[in-house]
Amino acid sequence: MDTAKATTLYARAAHGFVERVERALDVLVRAADTHRGRIVQASSLGAEDQVVTDLIARYQLPIVVATLDTGKLHAETLDLIGAVRDRYGIAIERYRPVRGTTIAFVSRNGEDAMYKSIELRKACCAMRKVEPLGRLLDGRDAWVTGLRREQSNERGDVAVEVVDEHGRTKLSPLADWSWADVWHYIQLNDVPYNALHDHFHPSIGCAPCTRAIAVGEDFRAGRWWWEQGAKECGLHVEPIHAPASTVTA
Repeated sequence: MDTAKATTLYARAAHGFVERVERALDVLVRAADTHRGRIVQASSLGAEDQVVTDLIARYQLPIVVATLDTGKLHAETLDLIGAVRDRYGIAIERYRPVRGTTIAFVSRNGEDAMYKSIELRKACCAMRKVEPLGRLLDGRDAWVTGLRREQSNERGDVAVEVVDEHGRTKLSPLADWSWADVWHYIQLNDVPYNALHDHFHPSIGCAPCTRAIAVGEDFRAGRWWWEQGAKECGLHVEPIHAPASTVTA
């Protein structure tokens, strides 16, 4: 047995698991019907989002799957785009930052700007994540996330369904799932996942801003580890602006 496998490390059958899967599926089915043609999964390509994508594909729900290709993702993360296509026949939409904006930012502040100050790190996140998310959501009135309450204190009150500041329905069907639930589902259904999860990366973002965690560290300790305080990039805590859409598949 390969004890480094994330499924071996984390997957556990917990009481109520089947019911949690059924509730998550019900949320997705109802949302897909209500918002048909106008709903998208905003996938981070993390373990939770892979579960959601599997449910969408398994039950052939009319929900588009999209991701933010920040230009700084790990190779292992990008590999999942092809793995999802090969496994499910889904072409994930990719939303990238505006090239001229990133060139100007790096020219002014350097490739390592995120380490220089919290303000610059947040500016980098806004440029590479928040602005492209606005385009991803443009023209849609509902979106699906993989947020869970257990992920951090800041996410402890995540609602399964809420209306965001732009009037869109934001759905988090795994809100009440545990980390063990996520991996139990992945193990049961042989869901493709990021290889970095096998190397103690529970929360995976851009390569410069993500590291493995040690035993006993917080779930999101590997994100922006040089900073103190909340571990968020702005996708779920700041207003989202939605200019004209630019997408590649």
